[in-house]
Amino acid sequence: MEFYRDWVSPNKPCIIRSAISHWPALKKWTLAYLRYERAVVGPKVVSVAVTPNGYADAVFQDRFVMPEEHKMPFKDFLDIVEKKVTSPNVFYVQKQCSNLTEEFPELVCDVQPDIPWMSEALGKKPDAVNFWLGESAAVTSLHKDHYENLYCVVSGEKYFLLHPPSDRPFIPYELYQPATYHVSEDGSFEIVDEKTAEKVPWIPLDPLNPDLELYPEYAQAKPLQCTVKAGEMLYLPSLWFHHVQQSHGCIAVNYWYDMEYDIKYSYYQLLDCLTKTVKML
Repeated sequence: MEFYRDWVSPNKPCIIRSAISHWPALKKWTLAYLRYERAVVGPKVVSVAVTPNGYADAVFQDRFVMPEEHKMPFKDFLDIVEKKVTSPNVFYVQKQCSNLTEEFPELVCDVQPDIPWMSEALGKKPDAVNFWLGESAAVTSLHKDHYENLYCVVSGEKYFLLHPPSDRPFIPYELYQPATYHVSEDGSFEIVDEKTAEKVPWIPLDPLNPDLELYPEYAQAKPLQCTVKAGEMLYLPSLWFHHVQQSHGCIAVNYWYDMEYDIKYSYYQLLDCLTKTVKML
């Protein structure tokens, strides 16, 4: 298949402008539709990530800190996004274990359970289909995934900063104690260590404001930046580093297809090992 040959095999990202133009969601999925017309969705209790600063799954105060996971009626979450209710915290529907099919199955008919041409090219169905909706303050820190990712924006915009896997020598990793945000009775956040969990390797650098005194190698990296608009799909290849921001109330759906652990993966593993070895010298 052409897409596999031209993009998946060489591990190159691209934006596809017509891939989801037939989705009913592009016309239907307003916040009012999700609240009222899809009446069964509004009162549903769903998983919402809550943080004090918008950074879930990110390095903070020398910890790898995960969000508090609130269970709340979806309509109450929409009240926060629409600013009908004010909160000092940042809320984001971003649970990444196929939450579209698990928590919002009523919405699947407005999109697709998979992307047929990608499923055909890869010879498999997606491992997960995720639904994303949140505030503009919600940021995804720089990281990589072992998935071929088709990221579809239904409304609003997503802002991606990308690094190819070959930039690995310039991107710092450190080991961090995992922890979770917990809201105290007075509404303030505390960071609670996951004491029995192993340390997590994560990237401490903010690519939008890199500390080049601390991480001088990053000056040699070559980031790409792109905006994915409503109706567009980003093909984000496996092992590409990405940092993500969004417009307020942006709605998106992404499809994670497990990567092939082929020569590209072996190359990355070699590069990763060489990078770690050089730092030990």
